[in-house]
Amino acid sequence: MSLSKQTVVDSITVTENGIVLYREATRIMEDGVKLSETYHRSSLTPGQDLTGVPENVAAHCTTAWTPEVIAAYQANLAAQVKPEA
Repeated sequence: MSLSKQTVVDSITVTENGIVLYREATRIMEDGVKLSETYHRSSLTPGQDLTGVPENVAAHCTTAWTPEVIAAYQANLAAQVKPEA
């Protein structure tokens, strides 16, 4: 009987405004048979620091986050901030 734990990114989605959503699955395996699986979801906004992000997710971010996408995302954030009266 051999138990092992695997963590894999099993889903990556890029939204229309450039936000990258990804899901990591943690699987407990016994002799190649999955005993359990849990999920952790994360999101990244255009231009965010990618330190510690899984390599395949960072690659998607680098591709999706063109300077135009980052500028549009930041402009959208600035437009949502209401000035104090």
